[in-house]
Amino acid sequence: MKHVFVALLRGINVGKAKRVAMADLKALVEGLGYRDVKTLLNSGNVVFTSTKADGAGAARKIEKAISETLGVTSRVTVVSAGEIAAAIAKNPHRKIASNPSRHLVAFFPDDVAVKVLAPFVKKAWAPEAVAASGRVVFLWCPDSILESPAFTELAKLAKDGVTTRNWATVEKLHALAEALG
Repeated sequence: MKHVFVALLRGINVGKAKRVAMADLKALVEGLGYRDVKTLLNSGNVVFTSTKADGAGAARKIEKAISETLGVTSRVTVVSAGEIAAAIAKNPHRKIASNPSRHLVAFFPDDVAVKVLAPFVKKAWAPEAVAASGRVVFLWCPDSILESPAFTELAKLAKDGVTTRNWATVEKLHALAEALG
């Protein structure tokens, strides 16, 4: 059986630090035995298929290989195509988030971290909006991401245990994952 996954690398190709060529990343993931490997953008998004349903195991393998082969440390979170589809379907900010670049989805390695963040999620953030579902937190930052109190607080609480993608990227990853399914 074929399983479709999306690997999200945290903090690569941001500024001059942690530079990784997408061709090298693609080759690395293929070298680990994964198939149908596709990268999206230059910010560490990899869609691939596996015969195993172990997303957490894939995350560990990819993270270790990046460090050993490319000499870059990056937290890797792997989500299934189903989890991406669920994030699309359960997006609570669809009606208010008018700018996809200011609408973020924060992906956690597991749902434990999201449960720990329950007080953060319940807090009133207007005009911003925050919600959680499974192992994702949705953030709507209408004024600015960099000046967003919600995003700043989430980053402080989650440290390196989270990676975010804007809504446009999530939709593109979903389309790539669906094409492989």
